[in-house]
Amino acid sequence: LFFIIWIALLLGCGYQMVGKETHVPSGLNSIAIPTFVNQTFEPGIEVPFTQAFLREFIQDRRVRILNRSEADSIQEGVIKSFSIHSVSYDKSGLVLEYQTTVVMDLTLKKRTGEISWTMKDLSETTWYRASSIALLEEANKTAAIQRTGRFVAERVRNRFFYDF
Repeated sequence: LFFIIWIALLLGCGYQMVGKETHVPSGLNSIAIPTFVNQTFEPGIEVPFTQAFLREFIQDRRVRILNRSEADSIQEGVIKSFSIHSVSYDKSGLVLEYQTTVVMDLTLKKRTGEISWTMKDLSETTWYRASSIALLEEANKTAAIQRTGRFVAERVRNRFFYDF
């Protein structure tokens, strides 16, 4: 009897999801996310950032992702800087870990060109392990850049929908 009462209380305890309200402006049903502009010396860094933003907004499903000519608004990104610094060393002075920092600007424009919102000097920092094998170190750096793109995209999506 105790077990049945416990199950009934557990199932009927009234948990519910709260805080799901969004603040997407009326009339914004679709968005275009063209390839970000790369103003850094890191070749191809715009690709994982653009992909991260596309993935984040596609998975969220609150606005449709369309091409530039069909979308209500366009989110443009400019990657302004990318830096790498060594942050930890072993006893012999070899680098163990690197820190990467990306700084970017984002702008959401209506199809008419009117700016809805902008985020200037948005930065994100990520760390990755060094390796004596050049190919492995480059793979670690690439993974760090992809992680940074995901972090920034998630942060922007949250701000986009909850703190517009």
